Parts: sequence; structure tokens; C-alpha cells
Amino acid sequence: MLIFLPPSEGKTPPTDPGAPPVDLRKLTLPELDQARASVMDALIQVSGEDQAQQILNVGKTVMPQVRANAQLASAPTAPAHEVYTGVLFEALNPAGLTPEQLDRASRQVLIFSGLFGVTSLTDRIPAYRLSMGVTLSAPGSGQGPGAAPAHPAPGRLGSFWKAALGEPLAERIGDQLVVDCRSSSYAQAHRPAPERTLMVSSFTERDGKRKVVTHFAKHARGLLTGMLLRAQGPEPETVDDVAELASQRWRVELRPATRSTPHQLDLID
Repeated sequence: MLIFLPPSEGKTPPTDPGAPPVDLRKLTLPELDQARASVMDALIQVSGEDQAQQILNVGKTVMPQVRANAQLASAPTAPAHEVYTGVLFEALNPAGLTPEQLDRASRQVLIFSGLFGVTSLTDRIPAYRLSMGVTLSAPGSGQGPGAAPAHPAPGRLGSFWKAALGEPLAERIGDQLVVDCRSSSYAQAHRPAPERTLMVSSFTERDGKRKVVTHFAKHARGLLTGMLLRAQGPEPETVDDVAELASQRWRVELRPATRSTPHQLDLID
């Protein structure tokens, strides 16, 4: 079984200034190193431009993080589970995993990223600011002056990573079940075969009416991921295994896959 997660929007910079910079060849799926280098080159260039805020579609309060992108090639790194610290990852609580459970997580969890495509939970990465919905265009296309980067600019990241991830992820998935806890913007980067995918949604229900509350949905997906990684006995492998485990915490509804839609697991609070 594999678990697909989105990154957290907020990130905690590594605290050790002497930690090594990112080595793209040592990340999960090292065959993506040239694709990752293309995105990093373009992001470094854009982050120093006058229009960086508009291009990266961020608010003024995070501009210090954007400017820090210019130092990505030399910035210190930490395991991804220490850098990603949003609601989902707080609920997952990686620091509470045993060494054996963290080893399981390093094999089973893939975190999708606008910068790196995918990483494992234990890959060493720097803090960065870049979402999957951004378009990083080529020099001379209105994104400001500067020397051309060493690699071609990726353009629309969702499309770029969809092309780059297709074959490597298909091989990584094989015949395993994918528990998909990603948001829609990251799901576009790769969609496994419907019969091998379990999409996880979360709802709050009051007076018979359901609604999605983003904060609680992220929290629920993080809790479920933590439950899957901490499961005792045989590791969950099937749709029914995941639904049975989830039923220990939520009221669940499970809908089977069709030819065009994946299995759907609804967690209801």
C-alpha cells in the first residue's frame, strides 16, 4: 500500500545551519533529478524578480519565504516530516512514530510537491515556497531579467509533473493500493488507475447536513495516515482493510470504484 499526501503550505525551516543542501539524486525516484533541477532553477530565478509575488500567487506576508527561495541550492535541509508542519502533518505526528513505523512510512508515504514532484517522508529537503498551481515560464516571457537558467523552464507545474511522474510512479505503484489523501491541485500531477485508488474525503455532519471544513478535512486525513502507519499486525493492504481501520474513529461510507472513478472512502464526524 502507498499513501499519497499533499505538502503543507507552511513549512518549518531546518534549524541546523550546518545541515547539507538538497541532493536531488538522493531523493525518492532519483530519475526525476533533471525535472527537479528545471523547477528549482526557474524558482530561484523568479524568486528574485520584482513580479515574484504575482507569479507565485502569494500574499505579502510570505514574501520573506519567497526571497529565501533564491538560496535553495545552498539552504540547509531536514527530513520532509520536519519541514512540513501544517495541520495534516500535526495530526499524523511523525515524531511519535517508532523507528519501525518511520521505516514503514519512508516506504509507503509519498508527498507531492510543486518543487520536487514527490518525496518520501524522510527525504531531506529545504523549506521552500511554491504551489502546484504556479506557472514558471521561460526567461524573456515577462518574468523579469536575468541570465537563462541551466535547464528549460517547466511552465505550468501541474502539467509538467504529470508528464514527468507518469512512468516512474506507475512502476512504483505496480499492483499496490494507493490511499489518496491529496487536495485536488496535487491530485492532477498523477492519477493512478481507479481500481487501485482509494480517495479519502472528510465531512462534518450536523442536523443531517454534511459539509467540508478544510481544516478538519486535513486533520482527518492526517489522523488516518497515522493510524495506517501505526496499525498493529499485518499492514493494511486492501480497501476493506483501510475502511475497517477508519471505522475505529469515524463513521465511514465506502463506495466501490467504477471504470472511470476510484474507490471513495468518506470519513464522517
